[in-house]
Amino acid sequence: MYAPQGPGGGGGGGRRRGNGDGGRGGGGRSRVPLIAAVGVAIAVVGVGAGAMMAGGGGGDEKSENQPVSATAPASESASASAPASADPVRQQAVELDKLLAESGTGRTTVINAVGDVKSCDNLPQAAKDLREAAKQRTGLVESLAELSVDKLPQHTELTTALNKAWQASASADNHYAAWADQTAGKKGCKKGTARTTSHTQAGNRASGTASKEKATAAGLWNKIAKQYGLTERGPTQL
Repeated sequence: MYAPQGPGGGGGGGRRRGNGDGGRGGGGRSRVPLIAAVGVAIAVVGVGAGAMMAGGGGGDEKSENQPVSATAPASESASASAPASADPVRQQAVELDKLLAESGTGRTTVINAVGDVKSCDNLPQAAKDLREAAKQRTGLVESLAELSVDKLPQHTELTTALNKAWQASASADNHYAAWADQTAGKKGCKKGTARTTSHTQAGNRASGTASKEKATAAGLWNKIAKQYGLTERGPTQL
C-alpha cells in the first residue's frame, strides 16, 4: 500500500520537474527548425540582393545611354536651325524687304493721276489720289526710321538713298496735286491740255531726283537681296 501524499508531496513536485524538463526539452527541439528557417531567410535575402545588384547594373547602363540617344537629335536639330534663325543681318534684311514691298504699290495710281491732269480729265480725283500718294511716301520714310538696319552692308548709303527718293516722290506728288488744282481753275486747260505752271516744273524736278535716288537704292538693295534670297527690285519698284 502507498501512503497518501499531500498537495505539496514529492509526486506533485516530480510532475512539475517533469513538466519543466519537458519544457526545456521542447525548447531545444524547437531551436532546430528556427535555425533552419533563419538560414533559409538569409539565403533568400542574399539571392534577392544579388538579383537587385545585377538588375541595378543593367539599369545604370541603360540610364547612361538613354540621355545620349534622347538628346542627340534635339541638339543636332537645334544646331541645324540656329544659323538661319539667329542671323541678325538676315533678320534686318527681311524686315526691310517687307517695307520695300509697300513702296511700289501706289505707282500706277500716281501715273494715272498725272495723266488725268495733263489731259484735263477727272481733276478733283487726280488731286486727291496724288495727295494720298504723297502721304504714303512720307509714311515709308517714317517706317524706315523705325527699322534696325545697322547690320546691313552699306546701310547708311542705302537708307540715305531711300529717304531722299521717297521724300522727293512725296514732294513731286504734292506739286502735281497743286497743278491739278490750278488746271481745274479758270484758263487752266487749253484745247484739252493742262497749262504748264510752276508746280508742274517743281514736280518734274522732284520726280527726277526721286528716280536718281531710287536707282542708287535699288543697286545697294539688290546686293543684299541676292545674298539672302530676297526680292530684287528695279528703281521703278521703289
